[in-house]
Amino acid sequence: MEEGSEIVVSLDIGTTKIVCMVGRKNEFGKLEILGMGKTESVGVTRGVVSHITPTVHAIEKAVAEAEAKSGVEINVVNVGIAGQHIKSIQHRGIRTRNSLDEEISQGDIDHLIDDMYKLVMLPGEEIIHVLPQEYIVDNEQGIRDPIGMSGIRLEANFHIITGQMAAAKNIYKCVRKAGLEVAELTLEPLASSEAVLNDEEKEAGVVLVDIGGGTTDVAIFQDGIIRHTAVIPFGGNIISEDIKEGCTIIKKQAELLKVKFGSALASENQDNDIVAIPGLRGREPKEISLKNLAHIIQARMEEIIEQVYYEIKNSGFEKKLIAGLVVTGGGSQLKHVTQLFEYMTGMDTRIGYPTEHLASGAEEITSPMYSTGVGLVIKGFEYSARHARSTSSVTMHSKKSKGSFFDKILDKSKVWFEEDADHDNS
Repeated sequence: MEEGSEIVVSLDIGTTKIVCMVGRKNEFGKLEILGMGKTESVGVTRGVVSHITPTVHAIEKAVAEAEAKSGVEINVVNVGIAGQHIKSIQHRGIRTRNSLDEEISQGDIDHLIDDMYKLVMLPGEEIIHVLPQEYIVDNEQGIRDPIGMSGIRLEANFHIITGQMAAAKNIYKCVRKAGLEVAELTLEPLASSEAVLNDEEKEAGVVLVDIGGGTTDVAIFQDGIIRHTAVIPFGGNIISEDIKEGCTIIKKQAELLKVKFGSALASENQDNDIVAIPGLRGREPKEISLKNLAHIIQARMEEIIEQVYYEIKNSGFEKKLIAGLVVTGGGSQLKHVTQLFEYMTGMDTRIGYPTEHLASGAEEITSPMYSTGVGLVIKGFEYSARHARSTSSVTMHSKKSKGSFFDKILDKSKVWFEEDADHDNS
């Protein structure tokens, strides 16, 4: 990779596809995707690596394709993590300071975050992200940035995202075996939200729903702060399975039917709309009613939306989400999906395209299925900017600057993963 060219690479290890994107920022601060590699994902189930070797091969193939298209040698990648093992909790941290004369510094905040890291998790679970929501200084609530203020008692509300250690470790293992290093591990709905939401929506209150192949990721923002995250263990693949069972056809045909003729609302299809599927090995073609197909899809989509709506109610922010829902991911390309969301939740819904920060020209990448990949590139730039600010000429881990909250955390978690990986390999 060229020095100083500020190129960031994302690796989205999904259930149906693995996507590698090489990006840089142009002079207007917009994101240019220089090259993209995409392969079918074989060893991933419901967002979690279930078979190492095929996943490694798929990563190598996607990376090689991205290298060929972009002309950039790829060594370091920003990777996403998802799966139903992801959970989020709210927690409050308190730090009592010695002096009113000394201003609150980044060091005080780092101490609070380090304390969050000491929370006792269930066996096998570890903290992935610690996201400060708001601070309280001497009982003065609602402070976004306390640095420079005076106060004895500093408190903070944190949104803490946890995941299974084994799942994260397997991601690291696959990336390493493909000859790459992980710069940062990011929760996928956080990445997708960077690509498809704007600041006004996050301020007004919005739900991001990313419908992938194996999982549906949910992230709720309000007042510009992440309030709730969840991963639902259903996605587009289970809809294809339902079509396969319901229409007694093979999986490949079920997937094609879903993509070409599928609809999330049975009422939008005519009774006499019929599609013929070629029979296997000279057998008679099979006729399938599109209304019947839509009934199968709608039943499963309703189940997914019910779980999304449960998460919205569970977050306690249901009445404060002025901007409604933004649906993205491959599953959002299903016809009439926004209408079904609106019927079931009563909330305004739009499709989220990852064009918020993209420079024009890359039509292929504007599909909702690439939201996570684009978001991981954006997150990668944030990460390298934080790193650059916090790096002194002496050492990478010297003084931390404002805004570098979870650098430390990621460095720590990286060490844990590395230790475990070494232990496994020995």
